[in-house]
Amino acid sequence: MPKYKYKAKDSNGKISKGVFEAADEMALYQALRADGRYLISSKDMEESKLKSKRRMKTAVLADFSRQLGTLLKAGVSLVRSLNIISNEIGVKSADKETYQNLLNAIRQGVPLSEAMEEQGKTFPVLLVSMMRSAEANGNLDQTSLRMAEHYDKEHRLNGKVRNAMIYPMILSVLLVCVIIFILSYLVPQFQDIFDTMESLPLPTVILLGMSDGIQKYWPFIILAVVVLVFGLNLLFRIPKVQWKKDQLKLKLPVIGNLLRKIYTARFARTLCSLYSSGIPIIQALQIGSSTVGNRYIEDQFDGVIDLIRRGESLSGSLMQIDGFQKKLSSSILVGEETGSLDEMLDSIADSLEFEAERALERLVTLMEPILIILMALIIGFVVVAVILPIYESYSTIDQGY
Repeated sequence: MPKYKYKAKDSNGKISKGVFEAADEMALYQALRADGRYLISSKDMEESKLKSKRRMKTAVLADFSRQLGTLLKAGVSLVRSLNIISNEIGVKSADKETYQNLLNAIRQGVPLSEAMEEQGKTFPVLLVSMMRSAEANGNLDQTSLRMAEHYDKEHRLNGKVRNAMIYPMILSVLLVCVIIFILSYLVPQFQDIFDTMESLPLPTVILLGMSDGIQKYWPFIILAVVVLVFGLNLLFRIPKVQWKKDQLKLKLPVIGNLLRKIYTARFARTLCSLYSSGIPIIQALQIGSSTVGNRYIEDQFDGVIDLIRRGESLSGSLMQIDGFQKKLSSSILVGEETGSLDEMLDSIADSLEFEAERALERLVTLMEPILIILMALIIGFVVVAVILPIYESYSTIDQGY
């Protein structure tokens, strides 16, 4: 029997909350009515658990925020706006269900931010916090449009990162396929020739050993790769291991500098949105730190918040973080002195995103020839390993004459 988390009130108007086990919502209503209380809202706890496992993509968040902001700005009510958004053509069934859940909650008198929070991890903490602040300030339409722009930029940057890695990934997969083809099919074609020779050069012995190993033990090799991938996935879920991995990522040549720019731009954009909406700086830092995407950097924010509570400036406190670009602190310092912190944060986010895009292009430009050269070296090694014993055998025959 499902359990419901409910909110009810009695004849005196006293609000009560709790959890009740009932066959359905009607049975819950009747049980509360028999107790002299009236059901205000209820939520199936099992359904809530299922919702919490799903995250909405940034592109969908941007589209939702844009439509909501546009409709509210045009004077459409919140209920009707959500109804229009949920019935939009092309909306996926999962997203449509989420919008319907929001609509049902709002019709019961639940604020939008609380309704979004009830969807578990579907909506990010940043968006929920921004909506809660907007409800308090009465500028839900402006905040929605601001968040649409925020998620548009985040989606664009993430998309460029993914697109930049497509070609190197294709080359990497092609390289693996070429190696497998050479070792499993091409090299065995010369096995009869090599068997007639008394001795073989070292490159040929290595090549034949690898080829023989793949042919005999390929099921075990596949199993070992699967176990390795699964094992690493589990290993990197351990907090201490993830923390160390995220720290090492920042120290990698070329890639580390790129990641620093992406993390800094992401944080600056988030902090700008939160600060501009009037959210207190401590709360803004707590929310902003959770959006960075690097546990090593996130864990340093406890010290930053302590410094600010002791009266240190925001720019000086953020200077202590290992993993952010130093220009973030200098830009914030200028913003603090001129009273335009939100503008400086937005400016530095744009600047770092532009630099990240250029760095990505340089990284891809660097990776392409490296992978091509690596492929050429592997093929060259195979050619040498195959041709060298044949050449030596012909040389021996010539010397015999």
